[in-house]
Amino acid sequence: MNTHKLISIVAGIVFSGVTLSALSAEPIIQARRIVGSGPILNTDLPQWRQIKAVPVAMLPQMVTSPKNLSPAVKELKVKAIHNGQWLALLIEWNDATQDDRIVSDQFGDQVAVELPLKNDPLPNPMMGNPGARVNILQWRAAFQHDIEKGEPNITDLYPNAVVDLYPDQVLRVTDARPYSGALGMDNPISRGKESPVLDQMAEGWGTMTVKPDQHADGKGAWKNGMWRVVITTPLLTESVNSPRLAPGSKTMAAFAVWDGGHKEVGSRKAWSSWVPLELLK
Repeated sequence: MNTHKLISIVAGIVFSGVTLSALSAEPIIQARRIVGSGPILNTDLPQWRQIKAVPVAMLPQMVTSPKNLSPAVKELKVKAIHNGQWLALLIEWNDATQDDRIVSDQFGDQVAVELPLKNDPLPNPMMGNPGARVNILQWRAAFQHDIEKGEPNITDLYPNAVVDLYPDQVLRVTDARPYSGALGMDNPISRGKESPVLDQMAEGWGTMTVKPDQHADGKGAWKNGMWRVVITTPLLTESVNSPRLAPGSKTMAAFAVWDGGHKEVGSRKAWSSWVPLELLK
């Protein structure tokens, strides 16, 4: 049997029943404490250069359809720091193209970190399982593009499109709503963005839900064929859908990455199993 397929089957069946103490796999991501407060968003902090990156092997998604048998990204390099209030993970990977626009058959680059709400027993690393919720923080290059450069209009995305009138130009707001697509259905993905990171929760395949209370933030930078993305989240919140972390605590982290230039989106991704994460005092 193919090694990657065996690993994904084992992860899907076994990981949901193991305890944190039973997982002693190396390497360990250690979040070094730094001085400061508030969200950590700088990808060029001097402290990042003082930390050795932990390589995280990425696996093909072979469990649900549509599958991704040959993902573009084979490895992530991860570093972590915290300031006693916020945890930040710097995630780096090679990507020949900067894909930060979404049109019909083109997709954007993305990366996500997954944290379990509880460590004993650990949830399934592939988006949790019923009764074992996970927090998924997903950075999207297209979101960051829109925040920094403004949301595109129809002619930006489709230069040859011809527009006469939009429904909201001739109808009342309530009457125009059915013509507003996802926005009219109040899809949270279609709302205006304040952060390029979606703070989400899940308890298994098909259960991904955007949390009503958004806490995470992030920032990415693409240069010379490489993405460097910081995802930051508070150690403690009032939300029951976020993990409770503290200096000295130990947890786990899992990752997913999408290369938009290779048509990766949704379940067509690369993923990792759990990696130990420790917040140093």
